[in-house]
Amino acid sequence: MSGPYYCNPLNLPYRYQLFGRGEGRSAYREAADPSLVFFRDRYYLFSSMTDGFFTGSDLCNWDFHPFTEEIPIHDYAPDACVIDGELWFCASRGGMNGAFYHSPDPVNIPFRMIPASFGFWDPHLFCDDDGRLYFFWGCSNKKPLWGVELERGTMRPLCDPVGLIWGHPERHGFERFGENNRDCGKMPYIEGPWMTKHNGKYFLQYAAPATEYNIYSDGVYVADVPLGPYRPAEINPYTHQPGGFISGSGHGSTLKDVRGRYWHTDTLGISRSHPYERRLGLWRAGFDHRGALFCDQRFGDWPHSVDAPLWSDPEWMLLSYGKPVQVSSGKDPQSAVDESIRTWWSASDDDPRPRITVDLLNIRLVHAVQINFADEGLSPDPGPEARWSRHLSVPRVIEERPLYTRWMLETSKDGRRWDVLADKRACLTDLPHDLIINGTGISARYLRLTVTELPYGQTARISGLRVFGKASGCPPQKARIREARRLPLDGLLRWEAERSTGACVCWGPDPDRLYHSMMVYGQQSAVITALLAGQPAWARVDCFNESGVTRGDAALLCESE
Repeated sequence: MSGPYYCNPLNLPYRYQLFGRGEGRSAYREAADPSLVFFRDRYYLFSSMTDGFFTGSDLCNWDFHPFTEEIPIHDYAPDACVIDGELWFCASRGGMNGAFYHSPDPVNIPFRMIPASFGFWDPHLFCDDDGRLYFFWGCSNKKPLWGVELERGTMRPLCDPVGLIWGHPERHGFERFGENNRDCGKMPYIEGPWMTKHNGKYFLQYAAPATEYNIYSDGVYVADVPLGPYRPAEINPYTHQPGGFISGSGHGSTLKDVRGRYWHTDTLGISRSHPYERRLGLWRAGFDHRGALFCDQRFGDWPHSVDAPLWSDPEWMLLSYGKPVQVSSGKDPQSAVDESIRTWWSASDDDPRPRITVDLLNIRLVHAVQINFADEGLSPDPGPEARWSRHLSVPRVIEERPLYTRWMLETSKDGRRWDVLADKRACLTDLPHDLIINGTGISARYLRLTVTELPYGQTARISGLRVFGKASGCPPQKARIREARRLPLDGLLRWEAERSTGACVCWGPDPDRLYHSMMVYGQQSAVITALLAGQPAWARVDCFNESGVTRGDAALLCESE
């Protein structure tokens, strides 16, 4: 497959957030609420708590640009929009009036500010084909998403705000609160609007129910005019990623690139050190032959080429799941290969040379390795030059000092002779989810990671030493469905399949439109919690192992008696 590769979470230098002073201080990494736009031959990516923005030419390799002017860096949900040859930007601090910023060249020309005349959370600017400008916002479990038309130039409202989308967890399974949608006594937060226009229709996307849960998703409503009325789209949710290595997929943006392909970027969750410990993800999206908006999240946290066709099987298979691990010290070594970013191997605090080795049990052709570092119990001193937040209830700093994540990765066929696959012992980068690609492949049985430097001198922790490539042998047997039933908003599937490591379970309203998916490892059952009341649901189980994927047959989920 040609083209560069990406793997979720995206390979970015996620910034540390430092909270509090004295003994009560803490720290974690965060980036969220991404806005991705194409402007002047470059992609621009903005995200919360980043103190700057990224640019790139291929959606895989990014250059960071710190803000050089007075920008409210602690405001959440930065939005980006291209209007009349300029890039416009705004963010939010609920209950306070914000501002709009614009620049013809943000990398070289500072943003100019236009004060807003009203307050908002989670903003989104949308310029229609006729030049009229609209503004959407909202982040509440009691109030709707709002929309208004703005006067260009002054950015003042031309009408009263219009309520557009409310939460309906009684009809939308994915809007139900809590982990696995199981805290059903609370109303969902409806937040993070983003507008996409297609064939004269307006597709207003929103996030629900809350960012800290594995079922954080994006839904979508459709209207004939920008300020509605809106109706739920037939395909909902738009994004939903409840399982796999990293889960959650909400509050993001949709982009149409210069080749006419659609992309969606979203917020992924770890939420161990803090509820807002979050990362960014990217997937292909599009509109089908019936005008429905979809997002292809099948095998959504495995490596993908930017040129891979929609709905294609993975080019490389996961080789590291559940494999034997040896470590130099510490606890929970198998957590580095259990396909969960929320668990990790921790080296001993006094280990001078933390090292972890994964045994693939046989020589395999290795094409990609993703190295995922975890944070736990950090309390660094922000230092005297730190720029503290001015309006948050808890003092906060976005780390600006240079930090480095340094390591060496080696491979071996026999465990005695080792070859260096990647050496970052002298790098000037801080990449906690680094991705190493070798298109031709390296024959190896063992992979050994030696950690040499981490931010703040912290203990080495690896949540995923994920290895992808090719193995000889037979793909799994096709899944034999043993049970396929549903409650109004939930579905239950049980199947049998020999030689299967796991499955990607796909579902949707029709056998040929199974646009939703979830990853399942080490079991042959799945519970789907994102169904729509009154809508038929079909499901398919695509089983996989190290040798390939075997697609199943679609089955109708039947109502339980």
